[in-house]
Amino acid sequence: MMNAPISRRSMLRGAGAMLALPFLEAMLPSRLGAATGEAKPPVRLGIFTVTGGTVHESWRPKEAGSLSKLPSILEPLDGVKKDMLVLSGLSHGGRSEGLNGHEHCGYLHLTGAPLVKKDKGKRYAGVSVDQAVARAIGDQTLFSSLEFGATNHETMYSWRTPDTPVPYESNPRLLFERMFRGRKPVVPNWHRRHTAEAAQVRKLSRSDSYEQSVVDLVLEDARSLQKNVGKADQRRVDQYLQGVRAIETRIQFIESCLRVEALDAANPGPSRLHLPEKALPEGNEFWKLWNAAFHDPEKHAEYIRIVADLLVLAFQTDSTRVAALAVGSDDAMFPGVVTVGYERHCHTLEHRGNAGRVEDADPIAREALRQIHSWYTELFAEMVQKMKQIDEGGSTLLDNSVILYTSYMADGGHGTRNYPVALVGQAGGKLKTGKHLAYKERTPMSNLFVEVMNLMGVRTDKFGDSDTAEQRAHEGRLPGLI
Repeated sequence: MMNAPISRRSMLRGAGAMLALPFLEAMLPSRLGAATGEAKPPVRLGIFTVTGGTVHESWRPKEAGSLSKLPSILEPLDGVKKDMLVLSGLSHGGRSEGLNGHEHCGYLHLTGAPLVKKDKGKRYAGVSVDQAVARAIGDQTLFSSLEFGATNHETMYSWRTPDTPVPYESNPRLLFERMFRGRKPVVPNWHRRHTAEAAQVRKLSRSDSYEQSVVDLVLEDARSLQKNVGKADQRRVDQYLQGVRAIETRIQFIESCLRVEALDAANPGPSRLHLPEKALPEGNEFWKLWNAAFHDPEKHAEYIRIVADLLVLAFQTDSTRVAALAVGSDDAMFPGVVTVGYERHCHTLEHRGNAGRVEDADPIAREALRQIHSWYTELFAEMVQKMKQIDEGGSTLLDNSVILYTSYMADGGHGTRNYPVALVGQAGGKLKTGKHLAYKERTPMSNLFVEVMNLMGVRTDKFGDSDTAEQRAHEGRLPGLI
């Protein structure tokens, strides 16, 4: 039995106050570091994924063990081979329903789902590894994750839930403004964040914080209101208060981050801020670059360098610790990059240069693909070399990262066996790098995702189809990485 209706004004009365609270001290220790502790930067997870798979014989080292002479596609990474692991034999075994070859590969790519499908126009896959990590550690940074670069309705890589793909931002200007609107890029002083200097932030917090949350102040009134409404409205009040509490908590955290960054601005970390070398294109300039990129390799490379610089900047400024960057296009043209034959269209080359058996593929198209993938690796190598030059106080940004370099297909024929996989970076000293680890073919790619999650501090023993795949192996793990 319901009594008099609740005035909307009575519910909104407290809402404005709830959205303008100062930072609470309780926020700081778990998110920004206590007054004591090791001055060590966090580990970042980056995913740099290209289109079109690879040319296996020019990617996979001939022997397992220590990396010596790299195969031609990986040669640009020679300067960081001691910081790198090459993994072979990893595959996806998930089935698909109602999808074309590109969708099948795209949906499986970072999810390792046992089944991906489209049903009555709605897409289904699984939670992707980047979003699983972001869900666990994303509350430690202003952005739980960032996704950017070139994807389309077929190549959906990141999935927040099994039926919710995450859109990628293609415009670097919009991404930069999203990251730094209202704040300036600042190099974190990790030593100060982990020492007594952090007490300054807590002192600031105590000086202007309420003794209790505004939500707590209105809980008593809310409970009395709940006595006068039905069960459905009681649930709505609970949901309302929980939602406002979440907003309040997020605002508090943003305020705390800005205060810490203000201290860092006055006493920054040891490295030089790495801003994009190319000017970020605005408005029509971006669209000119974007429209030209997939027809002109010079413009294409310019675009990749800009977005790669943004990934480096996001990690260096601790804007996020999880970022996925998609580059390339199966529909791109590569005049000047491809120097054999007459075909320059990537998608055409992908199909001509791949077959069930390598010897049945067009050798000229296959050489063209090798040149394209070497070109991608050169641009990826530029990015990781920049990370290797960024000092974080006795270690580098690359030391404190793990970057997955791969493709959403295993090969340009929509293959899902033996993906190109390299891990670059030390993951804070956890990875045993400088090796080629050759696993039995069809070892689930999801096993790698289990390892990546654990490297990022997310304790789990299964992900995707790591425990259900027909070819499951190693109890869902990958020996030899750590």
